[in-house]
Amino acid sequence: QVQLVESGGGSVQSGGSLRLSCAASGITYSAYSTAWFRQAPGKEREGVAAIASDGSTIYEDSVKGRFTISQDNAKNTLYLQMNSLKPEDTAVYYCAARGGRVGWWALLLRGTYNYWGQGTQVTVSS
Repeated sequence: QVQLVESGGGSVQSGGSLRLSCAASGITYSAYSTAWFRQAPGKEREGVAAIASDGSTIYEDSVKGRFTISQDNAKNTLYLQMNSLKPEDTAVYYCAARGGRVGWWALLLRGTYNYWGQGTQVTVSS
């Protein structure tokens, strides 16, 4: 049984930082493409950052230079370091995983992934 469990969400002021974690069981991250998504109230779930199975990374434009996705294969844990947070980053953040090779163009698409965490709330106040 595959489980992805996020942690690290919370409330911060604008300009602050948070690090999200996503621990996996039942799969081995090193053989998967992984990603972070977020969903704000009334909006579609959007891809924020992803790591392809070859280790390359991709970011949504609004988070480039502020967010960093990384993965510790020994701990089978995915991370999202979020710096310089803004109120518009407020959302529920989800981790996701997909086995096999994923085309670069598909890494930030919701439909690419078949394993999802339960989500963790991030709230940024101005």
